[in-house]
Amino acid sequence: MENKYTSSDFFSRELSWLKFCYRVLKQAQDNTNPLLEKIKFLAILSSNLDEFFKVRVASLKVQADQNINNLDISGLLPQKHLDEIKKEVSSLVKTQYEYYSVLSESLKDEVNIHIKKFDTLTDKEKVYIDNYFRDIIFPILTPMAVDAYRPFPNLNAGQLHLVVNVKERNGINFSFLEIPSVIDRIVKLPGEELHFILLEDIIKHNLLNIFYGYEILSYGLFRITRNEDTTIEDENISEDLLMEVEKEIRARRWGETVRIEYTKETPKHYLEFLSEKLESNNIDFYEIDGPLNLNFLWKISNINSSDNLKFPPNIPKFNPDFKDDEVFSILKNQNLILRHPFDSFEYIINFINAAANDPKVLAIKQTLYRVSGNSSVIKALIQAANNGKQVSVVVELKARFDEANNVKWARELEKSGCHVIYGLSGLKTHCKALLVIRKEDEGIKRYVHLGTGNYNDSTAKLYVDTSFFTSDQEIGIDISNLFNKLTGFSKIDNWKKLLVAPQYLRNELYFLIDREIKNAKLKKKAKIFVKANGLTDKKIIEKLYDASKAGVEIILLIRGACCLKSGIKNLSENIKVYSIVGRFLEHDRIIFFENNGKHEYYLGSADWMTRNLSERVELMFPIENKDDQKKIQSIINNCLKDNVKLSIQNPDGTYTKVPKKKNSKSFNVQEYYRELT
Repeated sequence: MENKYTSSDFFSRELSWLKFCYRVLKQAQDNTNPLLEKIKFLAILSSNLDEFFKVRVASLKVQADQNINNLDISGLLPQKHLDEIKKEVSSLVKTQYEYYSVLSESLKDEVNIHIKKFDTLTDKEKVYIDNYFRDIIFPILTPMAVDAYRPFPNLNAGQLHLVVNVKERNGINFSFLEIPSVIDRIVKLPGEELHFILLEDIIKHNLLNIFYGYEILSYGLFRITRNEDTTIEDENISEDLLMEVEKEIRARRWGETVRIEYTKETPKHYLEFLSEKLESNNIDFYEIDGPLNLNFLWKISNINSSDNLKFPPNIPKFNPDFKDDEVFSILKNQNLILRHPFDSFEYIINFINAAANDPKVLAIKQTLYRVSGNSSVIKALIQAANNGKQVSVVVELKARFDEANNVKWARELEKSGCHVIYGLSGLKTHCKALLVIRKEDEGIKRYVHLGTGNYNDSTAKLYVDTSFFTSDQEIGIDISNLFNKLTGFSKIDNWKKLLVAPQYLRNELYFLIDREIKNAKLKKKAKIFVKANGLTDKKIIEKLYDASKAGVEIILLIRGACCLKSGIKNLSENIKVYSIVGRFLEHDRIIFFENNGKHEYYLGSADWMTRNLSERVELMFPIENKDDQKKIQSIINNCLKDNVKLSIQNPDGTYTKVPKKKNSKSFNVQEYYRELT
């Protein structure tokens, strides 16, 4: 079959994701954000880029090093892709530090929050810092010389390191000094003013005390990022997946170096030395005009201050009647749709607690992908097991960068008597499902929670997600069958309402898009709306191009990477792509099909990316009740009404803020839901 589309019809996933990073960075310049909130976005960008290099860039480097010449969706070979990423990241980081410089001055001038250099300290401050160094810092430090007897040290990824050229009798040698992470990087100076100094600046000033009796010729500061894209192949698992995951977590510490960030003062020959010793000729070096790793700005942003420097508090809404037996009385008669973080995560906690303590409840089954470090969900499940309920939990041990946390909770759940399952071989379990089985007078009744976000009470305060509670019988049966597939051996595929990946969701989406295409060709009403985190699957994008050519109106609200090109004549002229980046991270997945006036709405856990549709257990579920549909349509309308944080994709892949219409009021969709009573 002839391919109708070429690589020029798609954006690179990685380069599109970096465009998302630009949208994050723009929030540091957005005057609708208070000053202390602006600096958070600089820290967020640093964290985002760290993960990008650990995984996405690392994977491309492996392909380039091994001469695996796979073309990406946009036709880029691995090395060419890396070259383009280097250009984009260099520009992005340069802009990030320009914003940092401007915002640092604003903090100092407007609110007297000042991150000082050592040479600007007052005499009193210098005395305090000298004592602080002697009493607190110096005992922790471990200088590591490199010579014939002392080998090149293991350098911890993500940590700041000083490298120092020390003159000895026998010549010039290097010594390394890790900036300790066991004490705060940002040190408060004495006095009432909010004045600080960075830990590395204190240590740099005291190098002569650290290397007492030696001449210091030069020094530099750097930070390395390693390949942490470790994957556990199912065929390599001999007996215990838990142990295998723990082994892979340890192995991450010593992956290949993929990036070195260094300060401007660092001599260039140091970089050659590092490259040689780290045994890699494919390291990206980034010169940084400012402090390395702006994550310390989180602490600055959390300073107690006047209200105008921060966003107004978000106070999640909660119905106090949603507890104990009332939970089941409410859900027996109606569905419940919630929008987090504006509606409280306590609804979910209370649902599990009510089930744990209700004598009529027989069993609780739940999937867990990412949970918090001090999880109320886990505590409620353990309480349920202690109360004699049959509790089954599908824990995804391979949730990237949450593996250690999930291993810990899996062990705790097992200790309490819960049945803990690690999912299906070769697939990550990413769906969000919670099932309560209750024996009532009329028989067994199933109560279900399905969501677009993780069962994580920490991220639930920061991510925009949609929850759906129901006692719909057919959905309950579907969820029971899903858990049977996940926990045992079941070939039941007769789904009544759920669209389940990887077996069925992709083909169902094809069917639903094709139906809109057919309607458009028959001059019937045809429209598609998709809200998701990412749109990168080639075949799905091709289907959307087909739909656009047939005349289907398509509106895509994609927060992150989008490989689809919108607004291109004879390709995608009927497609508009938007993105919302604001105070909270837009995370829910909402899908709408016009279906010639017979509207269909779906929520789900899956982005329209290959990994979600083909490599994970995912759910998309229908919203059928007319009142519930009105709520979802209202969310769609309000998102597209935003004229403060909404951006539109241009044909070249850049994004522009949607302009405010003449005489219209500012409308920020996240603030609208925060203020809604």
